[in-house]
Amino acid sequence: MQINKETCVNCGLCVSRCPVAAIKTDTPSGVQIDFDECVECGVCLRWRVCPTDSLYQQELKWPRTIRSIMSDVLTIAEESQISGRGTEEMKTNDVTGRFKKGWVGLAMELGRPGVATRMYDVEKVAMAVAKEGVEFERQNPITSMMADQKTGKFKEELLNERVLSAIIEFGVREEKVPAILKILEEVAPTLDTVFSLDICSKVGDDGAAPHVAIVEDMGLWLSPNGKINIGLGRPLVKED
Repeated sequence: MQINKETCVNCGLCVSRCPVAAIKTDTPSGVQIDFDECVECGVCLRWRVCPTDSLYQQELKWPRTIRSIMSDVLTIAEESQISGRGTEEMKTNDVTGRFKKGWVGLAMELGRPGVATRMYDVEKVAMAVAKEGVEFERQNPITSMMADQKTGKFKEELLNERVLSAIIEFGVREEKVPAILKILEEVAPTLDTVFSLDICSKVGDDGAAPHVAIVEDMGLWLSPNGKINIGLGRPLVKED
């Protein structure tokens, strides 16, 4: 996003509309967008608060295009054909059957509105968990940004790009979960952003979600406001 300084009147109304504080007022030429800090989310433009319509979306070129993919809710990701930073897999597992019995789905989200994240922090997490031989979700845009999906190494030109948030997704066998969680505990303090973990598993015949016991046995906090999808109105996946 950029500002047309020929028409801008430096009123500053756009400043509070930026979710990552990329619009600055303490510059020699008045209100300016810090190009390096901007995540190309488009929020300031969509608010339409500028009285002179001086905000405009410049043409985005690679690698800056990933800022829009990971930050603008109106941008459609080629991999998933949906807007957003991840996929629907963990929310609709009752229909898709992505994670079967004995498997656990994991998603690590780095960044949030007001904080954001650089892709080099996303790479840190991806490379850390890749050591356990995880298979990254192919429909997630993040996976296509990797130069090597086996190691979790990202394409070099992407590492300093700043995005609103990014989600790493994969599934593992239940027995691998403790090792993965231990790795995440170790890498989390090295990140210069906020970090959250989503975990899911198919409810067993006893009515319990297997991942709950795993998390609790490790002494980790588990949010009580989880989601349970039962697939009402759509056919459930039948396992072999």
